[in-house]
Amino acid sequence: MTEPPGALRLDKWLFFARVFKSRAIAVERIEAGGVRVNDQPCNKPGKLVRAGDRVVVSAFGQVRALEVTALGQRRGPATEAQGLYHELGSEG
Repeated sequence: MTEPPGALRLDKWLFFARVFKSRAIAVERIEAGGVRVNDQPCNKPGKLVRAGDRVVVSAFGQVRALEVTALGQRRGPATEAQGLYHELGSEG
């Protein structure tokens, strides 16, 4: 199953953006309630994200607020991954 144009599954985006080392870890964290999308709790890995969405991730003892700037096609090098988001700063 493919995503509609201009959207990507949350678990894939977190993996492509190198927030998590694997999609499986991303799925676990999402299902555990450690991720919010546009200030709404999200526990569905298949939630679609788009450019402009705000994703807040609580993991590894820190909270990161990210704005989606691009979706990406793959998990590339770190420099490529950093182009997928804009860091909004810490919350908490």
